[in-house]
Amino acid sequence: MEFALASIIGVLTAAGIYLLLRSRSFDVILGLTLLSYATNLLIFSAGRLAIGKPPVLVDGMAPTLANHTDPLPQALVLTAIVIAFAMTAVTIVIAVRSRSDNGSDHVDAGGEGMP
Repeated sequence: MEFALASIIGVLTAAGIYLLLRSRSFDVILGLTLLSYATNLLIFSAGRLAIGKPPVLVDGMAPTLANHTDPLPQALVLTAIVIAFAMTAVTIVIAVRSRSDNGSDHVDAGGEGMP
């Protein structure tokens, strides 16, 4: 399970960096989104992978990490999802505005033959 999660984080990071290095604005937006997904998975995996365990203390169950999962990474990931969604929305608006003003979706507002 940990190997699969680490592989997914690595693939998402590699794809995100590849797309960030492209010159089209929508590729950059997609790259930022993939990097935010990779970061969220990394933060989430920092709290151990525990399936079916509650993040809050329950009466009658010993308050140890063997019976519960850490709620801090879950709260951090939820906050990061909201921030990433807002940043993606702002970036899309800026990219659409730049495309309408310049007639191109290059991040440097240049054409294909621009040095």
